[in-house]
Amino acid sequence: MSIFLFAAAAISGATLYVHVFVGGRVVARPLLNDRTLPRASKWLNYYCWHIATLLIAFFAIAFAWQAITQLVVDWTIWLSILSGSLSVLSALVAIKGGVNPFRFPSTTLFALVAVFGVLALMF
Repeated sequence: MSIFLFAAAAISGATLYVHVFVGGRVVARPLLNDRTLPRASKWLNYYCWHIATLLIAFFAIAFAWQAITQLVVDWTIWLSILSGSLSVLSALVAIKGGVNPFRFPSTTLFALVAVFGVLALMF
């Protein structure tokens, strides 16, 4: 069992918590309360919110499963690449919106998941 994989799972779990409980209040609730967005745009954004929820939950479960079983190293590779990519995407979206990338928790949290995934592959 790899402590780095458990760390990636734990950080993924923390990311899920932040996404659901902090982001739900700060992002999803205002989105749903907005009356100016076109109806399809509003509900498609809300759908994407739930896609992110499921994806982050999968990260936590997959990293934990990999830590316990060590069955498929490919999972760690792909989850690490995806985590790193989502961190970069978060930063780019923030920059495009004129927001400091570190104001988006996803920038740092996905980067940490990627780092621990890579460390698990190295050690």
